Amino acid sequence: MKLFKSSLAFFVVLVSTTTYSQIKVSQNTAKKDSLWEQKNTIGFDVSQIAFLNWNAGGNSSISGLLKGNFTRNYRRQNLKWVNELTVHYGVNKQDGVELRKTDDALKFTSTVGYRKDSLSLWFSTAKFDFSTQFTNGYSYPNTTNAISKPFAPAYIYLGIGSEYNDKENQLTVYISPLTMKSTLVLDQTLANQGAFGVTKATYDIDGNLLTEGELFKFGLGFLVTSQFKREIFENISFENRLSLYSDYINKFGNIDVEWQFKFDLVVNENVRANIGAHIIYDDDIKAKEEINGQQVTVGPKIQLKQMLGVGLVYEF
Repeated sequence: MKLFKSSLAFFVVLVSTTTYSQIKVSQNTAKKDSLWEQKNTIGFDVSQIAFLNWNAGGNSSISGLLKGNFTRNYRRQNLKWVNELTVHYGVNKQDGVELRKTDDALKFTSTVGYRKDSLSLWFSTAKFDFSTQFTNGYSYPNTTNAISKPFAPAYIYLGIGSEYNDKENQLTVYISPLTMKSTLVLDQTLANQGAFGVTKATYDIDGNLLTEGELFKFGLGFLVTSQFKREIFENISFENRLSLYSDYINKFGNIDVEWQFKFDLVVNENVRANIGAHIIYDDDIKAKEEINGQQVTVGPKIQLKQMLGVGLVYEF
């Protein structure tokens, strides 16, 4: 009976592998005949630590991060259209502490470029970028007053410029002297506070509301972005993304910075480790601090998020 079960299991694995290979071959053949290139990557990172009668002390905890990256690229002669959707959502649970969010991001980028001939690495380009989050954000341990919400904020960049695209070296640099930046704060409570740079509400001397805070803020400025990815050692790749923006209308010369970099370590086809950091500085984003039990708004500060994860990755 055991031998029969083993043979049956082997047969199922063999059929599944053969079927998957046939599907993959069909997909690759279709890709060759299509002007579209597509790649879907879904990953799940998990980290866990548990204590039992541990003399040094400590809290048991478990963290999980679900992430996805989906690209759809169209290329025909000297025309290219690149689309990328990125989603991240992570949570952490510790003993005696409520479930807390550790990561939350939704970002979509679409770029259309045209070059004069096939030898040129420079494209005349139009670029659209949208980003927001899925759920409310809090300055823990305060979970009463949200400091951010879905579409509060949301950022939209729309501009035209030139893009240097070196596909062989996986280097892209985009320069736009004319980019519109729209900040959306589609929550009236946050808008009344003037969160994320929108015009806040006004009140009379008795505290009565005179005018509500604005839900939108528009700017026009100069944008530079760069993206670089390369395998620096066998099974170790490095990716770097940088965005610099300065607004002509609001404090020109004051630069908003967003910098992401990470190292991917490939264990095998479906298991990978990654380490990286995400740094943001935006003069419109005021930090929140807990002082004497009260949530207080302070000036803008450098935002830093460091990531280290090991998990499963599936590409299709």
